[in-house]
Amino acid sequence: MPLTRLLLPFAAAYFLSYFFRSANAVIGPELARELDLSAGDLGLLTSTYLLAFCLAQLPLGMLLDRFGARRVESALLLVAAAGAAAFALADGLPGLAAARAVIGLGVSACLMAAFKAFSQWYPPDRQASLTGWMMTAGGLGALAATAPLEALLALAGWRQIFALLAAATVTAAAWLFFGVADKPAAAHATEGLAAQWRGVRQIFASRHFWRFAPLGLTMTGGFMAVQGLWSIAWLMQVNGYSRAEAADHLAAMSFAMLFTYVGIGLLSTRLARRGIPPVRLLAGGVGLSIAMLALITSEALPWTRALWVAYGVCAGFGTLGYSQTAAGFPLALAGRATTTYNLLVFAGAFCAQWGMGLLIDLLGGLGRSPADALRTVFGVLLALQVAAYAVFVLAGRRLAATPR
Repeated sequence: MPLTRLLLPFAAAYFLSYFFRSANAVIGPELARELDLSAGDLGLLTSTYLLAFCLAQLPLGMLLDRFGARRVESALLLVAAAGAAAFALADGLPGLAAARAVIGLGVSACLMAAFKAFSQWYPPDRQASLTGWMMTAGGLGALAATAPLEALLALAGWRQIFALLAAATVTAAAWLFFGVADKPAAAHATEGLAAQWRGVRQIFASRHFWRFAPLGLTMTGGFMAVQGLWSIAWLMQVNGYSRAEAADHLAAMSFAMLFTYVGIGLLSTRLARRGIPPVRLLAGGVGLSIAMLALITSEALPWTRALWVAYGVCAGFGTLGYSQTAAGFPLALAGRATTTYNLLVFAGAFCAQWGMGLLIDLLGGLGRSPADALRTVFGVLLALQVAAYAVFVLAGRRLAATPR
């Protein structure tokens, strides 16, 4: 199957998924003002997307391995469209939170279905490159949900924007269903439910999986929480920027991340052939992202835009965790391996996004200013990421020392 015919429909769906995920960072202050939401309320509202997304991952992996990427994702995109329409019509926190959870459920297959399709159509040495192109599409979605969304809010309300998103999501579902073919040999898996659950248990029991899982939980998940909500709060409360200036910072970070994703797409296969495997890129990138978050949190340097850009560029390498996790399992487990990893990514994002809001409210009740509360919660996130990176490095050293 031609690459563009396979890639573009999945990329369009992932663009929308990332836009949905990131939009509350910009519209959050508008929602808080209109609905009188606390930081904890806003964190809960935003993170219901992540919770539904997270809970869908294990059954999603089995569905992908059984029914294929095209059928599963196109059906779920219709669910996302219904959620976007409900979000546009909701008039209170419960309705908005429920609608956002439906959106999260509906877009839960956007990246994992693409990975499943790629694993069927292309050899393993192409997977890191294809991951880079998919993340480029997601990066464009994140970029569109920053300064462009801020500008659009001046022309139309958030309700009108979500109504348009509902229509766009239906269009993406139709494109994917009618434009992508199933690979004949993999169109109908016959593995029973019990056997599929044994595959899931095999993944959870794997040392290979637990080498990468803490990175997904704290690094990728934590970055999603920061990018999707708390970055704007930090830039406004700690650095003193206006919402428009904060959105410009986030736009610059999202734009810079595209260079990471494009670089992975263009160069990862070539670098692997020259002795620089994707796991080394993953290690270097996430290590540097920890350093950038430490500089942001310490406020030691005045170059806020440059630091946020560098943070995004380095954190983008964390997406290689998906292909590196899947590489340790047979093809028949590819869907379940990536969705199990994604389960922990979104569990981490949910806990970070809501937990940071709750901790901010708790510290505020103890007399801490919003800026000081944000400094504390960013510091907690940083400590968790350092611990996860240590687990990853030590597990890699033990693996290298194991006789083969």
